[in-house]
Amino acid sequence: MDKERLPRWGWLLAGLFAMSLVAQLVNQLVLYPMGLPTEYQAITVITLMSPVLIYVGVWYDEDRQHYWEQSREQIVGDVAFIIAGAALGSAIALVAAVDTGLWPMLRDIIAMAVGFVLSWGLFWWRNPNVYRDRD
Repeated sequence: MDKERLPRWGWLLAGLFAMSLVAQLVNQLVLYPMGLPTEYQAITVITLMSPVLIYVGVWYDEDRQHYWEQSREQIVGDVAFIIAGAALGSAIALVAAVDTGLWPMLRDIIAMAVGFVLSWGLFWWRNPNVYRDRD
């Protein structure tokens, strides 16, 4: 993929849109028939969007290209940590907020914030050198 074709925000928007579609397909075809209440659909969306939020920056920024020199196992482990962190963080936040009477959109925003922060925190914990200046 050519980085110059779109600016960073364009790649981010395209990736988030694609993951949103995939998450809705998973919700509609797999999770809802299994009995997942609609209040919890945001967990799937947040979980699938979080790798996009992290990896677009790592892929696009020239000073973070050294990340891709790691082993494939390390990168797969990072993705697993990101997905687990987003799912766990958003699920905890959403379960805590569902019966509070908050507006559904506010609940989803809280779940997104907690899920994204936990997933990025786990990524940073595994890769602190990615965000350090290489002077």
